[in-house]
Amino acid sequence: MSTAAVSSDPARLGPVPAAARTRTAGRPPWVRPSVAVLLVATAALYLWNLSASGYANDFYAMAVQAGTKNWEALFFGSLDPGNVITVDKPPASLWLMALSGRLLGFSSFSMLLPNALCGVGSVALLYAAVRRTSGPLAGLIAGAALALTPVAALMFKFNNPDALLVLLMVAGAYCTVRALDRASTVWLMLAGAALGFGFLTKMLQAFLVLPAFALVYLVAAPTGLGRRLLQLVYAAVALVVATGWWIVAVALWPTESRPYIGGSTDNTPLELAFGYNGLGRIFGGDGNGGGGGGMGGNTMFGGETGLFRMFGAAFGVEISWLLPAALIALAAGLWFTRFAPRLDRTRAALLLWGGWTVVTALVFSFMSGTIHPYYTVALAPGIAGLVGIGAVELWRGRHNFAARIVLALMLAATGVWDFILLARTPSWQPWLRWVLLVLTALVVAGLLFGLDRIRRAGIVLAVAGVITGLLAPGAYAVVTASQGHTGSIPTSGPSGNSMGFGDRAGAESAELIALLRQTSTKWSAATNGSQSAAGLALNSDTAVIAIGGFNGGDPAPTLAEFQQYVARGEITYYVSGGMGRGGSGEIAQWVAENFTAQTVGGSTVYDLTTGATTG
Repeated sequence: MSTAAVSSDPARLGPVPAAARTRTAGRPPWVRPSVAVLLVATAALYLWNLSASGYANDFYAMAVQAGTKNWEALFFGSLDPGNVITVDKPPASLWLMALSGRLLGFSSFSMLLPNALCGVGSVALLYAAVRRTSGPLAGLIAGAALALTPVAALMFKFNNPDALLVLLMVAGAYCTVRALDRASTVWLMLAGAALGFGFLTKMLQAFLVLPAFALVYLVAAPTGLGRRLLQLVYAAVALVVATGWWIVAVALWPTESRPYIGGSTDNTPLELAFGYNGLGRIFGGDGNGGGGGGMGGNTMFGGETGLFRMFGAAFGVEISWLLPAALIALAAGLWFTRFAPRLDRTRAALLLWGGWTVVTALVFSFMSGTIHPYYTVALAPGIAGLVGIGAVELWRGRHNFAARIVLALMLAATGVWDFILLARTPSWQPWLRWVLLVLTALVVAGLLFGLDRIRRAGIVLAVAGVITGLLAPGAYAVVTASQGHTGSIPTSGPSGNSMGFGDRAGAESAELIALLRQTSTKWSAATNGSQSAAGLALNSDTAVIAIGGFNGGDPAPTLAEFQQYVARGEITYYVSGGMGRGGSGEIAQWVAENFTAQTVGGSTVYDLTTGATTG
């Protein structure tokens, strides 16, 4: 993979000089059609049967619905259009989905469409970033690897924030690569801005790629060290501005006229970022079970922590199909380029995507707080970039015996590991893993015995190698995309597994829903926690207060505030049930003591318009 070995290889499959890789006129004629096929196929995969998941995660769907009804709810990410409490994440992903709903009408399709388009955009930007350093073939392989990662096929068809997060992280990587071309301050600041908006999507998780971005620019930017450091300061300023404008707006907005920031302890997004959604996720703590503590033994919460966590039962089938190959490519690439000049683009690309992969994987592997399998979609672009670059550069340098051996090792490791992963779902297409094993053996043997030196056989062997490497994750991704997924913790695979809260949109009785639809108050009802409130709101298309937010534990509304709502005649019904604790428990007790219960469709309902003592 050394520069000399690659450039001297007469059988290389793509142009080598960096300038040639960036000139449209220098691209081979097959590039444009191939990119078009990649993007159209990705769009078809992600848009196919898009509404099969219904409202997917009701928690976010409820907030999207609210955003289509009220602009303030959209800005803050409120769970209801009356703006009592927000979701426990920043609202950037909700902005996209709610704006889509305002344009197309609120529905499953309009809500999920922006996330599918985020997937197509991520593939396109990954291709463009990898092409600039390693040529179009590497970009195509990287793009295909991302598109066919099972957890990507899951999350780009779901309504969690991760789809937009991945798009913004890949956009940041692309801007960093562009900045490397001419030591561009503007492109580097755009990279910082992309990650700043990533913070407004899923907070500190967006910053896991920052070390890789900073390192690659410090090492490989074509300018002096002082200017490189100054440019990174400018990029940091852009990041802070992109992150901070919304936080400042929330801080300056009078608390009595805005919703409570769900998940926080002091009604501020910064505490949420560094508390429940930040250090709490890393080290565990109140409300953050995982990593062997609390629910850590449950694979939906990550299982046990450790170096091999990404290969285990919780994460293996989501993300690890190409992870062994990516790590091999990274280690070999850094070794082969150890004597390359500072500005070597192959090594820069390895540092970028390798740093992305290693830092993110290590954090996910050892974090003790709440983590779910689908988080690993953030790893997919890094792995895909390494695989695309490593496969092409090693193929170009295959006349070097060491490069040939490493490439064979990448293929063999992928085939064997994918065989093991497929065996974890033994009832699903059991023939596939045996076919994969045979194909892997044939391709590896052909490479080791020099089949590529025979006329035209090299192209056949290369194509067979790519197909073999992507066969298992691709099949798993396709079956994942064909399934509907609901709940707060979706997982990939043929069973369409999911669990958790936020999947009650179809569980409410028709009688209760009809009752709520007849109301004309500001809120048709209130109930404890978003798990119960979401189903009521989505099915009745009315505003419902999710008392206490996601799990019923947030102090919004307080008992005094709730009593004021009732006194002003702004709530018609209180529906018992849901997850209640703290303030929500106090409200439930007050309602039970002051109003008469009735049963509607199996639910206990209190009519709050009949009058009560509220002092």
